[in-house]
Amino acid sequence: MKSFLLSLFLALSFFAKGQNMYIKTYGNKKDKTIIFVHGGPSGNATLFEGTTAQKLADQGFYVIAYDRRGEGRSQDPNAKFTFEEAFQDLNFIYATYHLKKATILGHSFGGLVATLYTNKYPKNVSALVLAGALFSQQETYDHILNTLKRKYNNDSEQLRKISIVENLNKNSAEYRKGCYELAGENGFFKMPNPTAESKKLYANYEAGEFYRNNIRNKNAPLLFYQNEKLNNIDTRPVLKKIKSAGVPIYGIYGKDDGIFSSAQINSLKAITGENHFAFLDNCSHYLFVDQQSAFISKLKNWLK
Repeated sequence: MKSFLLSLFLALSFFAKGQNMYIKTYGNKKDKTIIFVHGGPSGNATLFEGTTAQKLADQGFYVIAYDRRGEGRSQDPNAKFTFEEAFQDLNFIYATYHLKKATILGHSFGGLVATLYTNKYPKNVSALVLAGALFSQQETYDHILNTLKRKYNNDSEQLRKISIVENLNKNSAEYRKGCYELAGENGFFKMPNPTAESKKLYANYEAGEFYRNNIRNKNAPLLFYQNEKLNNIDTRPVLKKIKSAGVPIYGIYGKDDGIFSSAQINSLKAITGENHFAFLDNCSHYLFVDQQSAFISKLKNWLK
């Protein structure tokens, strides 16, 4: 109840300043803090909240979930959707909750935000966890398109669709959207054999309040590519710099996440180190739902 009232107060405070930002906390503020950074642009934290946030808090973490400015429940018509703006949101969370350090848990596109923030503010971050997180965007897009070209080698209509996307401006929202739409249509984000646990988690989420608040700002990607110069990047050099600065980096990925090649995964594992990397069986992009127990267990072992 206290957590809910605090979240409501913060939302109203932001609204008074012309910025309606959604933030919610789970667990005891005396425990180690984890800030979840969701995917996007145009994403939100509803799936993580509706399935995993409280369970992670039950394992002894203080979990903070929020929707970035202009995305999800943090509606703001003046949002710019730049990385710097995302950093400001994170710094506001640090200031509001009087945090000196926190673990940053970045999922999908949120991994780019988390990585770049950690690089800029390493003293604020006790550990960086990349969960199905992007780190070499062009390699991901190339992998998606090349995989589909091999799959549809003799299908002229499918190859035509792939070719249209492949020939778009690679630094455009249309190119990114085209790649991910093709990936989604071909099951790149789905686990091959859903477990009883994962089916129940997805079903409960879709029947609950978080799914009803699964708000998507369709203009967010367009504005991001319009306003942000760093729109198709490889953060592996940045990750190496972060590690050299003494911030631990962890990576947790699903073996069936179709948007990453084995070469990409191996290159990331070489940065994190074998003991800081987990590759989960029968698991795709939304690994905190696909294999929730293993996901939480790994985070607890690493961060505790």
